[in-house]
Amino acid sequence: MIHFVKYHGTGNDFILIDGRDIELPALDVASLCHRRFGIGADGLMIIQNRAGYDFEMVYYNSDGETSSMCGNGGRCIAHWAWTLGIAGNRKELKFWAPDGEHIAYINEDGSVRLGMRNVEHCLEINETDATLDTGSPHYVRQVHRLPENFIDQARSIRNQKEYISDGINVNMYEVCSNIQLKSRTFERGVEDETWSCGTGATAVALHFASQNTSKEAPAVIIQTLGGDLKVYFERSTNGFKNVFLEGPATFVYSGYLQ
Repeated sequence: MIHFVKYHGTGNDFILIDGRDIELPALDVASLCHRRFGIGADGLMIIQNRAGYDFEMVYYNSDGETSSMCGNGGRCIAHWAWTLGIAGNRKELKFWAPDGEHIAYINEDGSVRLGMRNVEHCLEINETDATLDTGSPHYVRQVHRLPENFIDQARSIRNQKEYISDGINVNMYEVCSNIQLKSRTFERGVEDETWSCGTGATAVALHFASQNTSKEAPAVIIQTLGGDLKVYFERSTNGFKNVFLEGPATFVYSGYLQ
């Protein structure tokens, strides 16, 4: 019997397992994440030991393949690790993720502020489109209004020949104000729209900032289908540094896998 918990970060949901002191069998991740025949989730994460860190985050997409960084997942697993007492009395956790070292801060209200990687390159494709890597690769498009056929448009971009092999996440966003954006994300590995995406929200905020170099704000608020996320950053010579993703990390339920 393997204990698990389920968390979500603004509707981006995950199965979490503490694998530090047990020998895990091979897990059929795709079946566990299946929304009709399994628990149902956008991904599965395992806490493992790693020297020099509070823990290591091992991440699988819902298709069962290991993947790159997941921002909402990072916030959720950090919150659970904190409830497990991994950090003792500290509300700051340093962990290793697929894209390297991260630091997460547990706020007084239980939300989590997660340090993201610096972003030095925003490769412009045209006036509205660009690609950038915020721990996972993202294609970002600014639109006047989010299209009703977003999933069809996003799937078409994701399956372009230059992206078909390694995959890319596709984001579209509309501007609500100089500090608030409305965004939708199609995720590789899930191969569908997710209700939220942390690295996607970060990519959207930084793309917007790159298009509005004269505008500064304490945070950019990203409105997703599952709720609001905040992205903080500082501009650097080549891009952005001190990037943080903040939002709720919500426990849903726990159970056992037999």
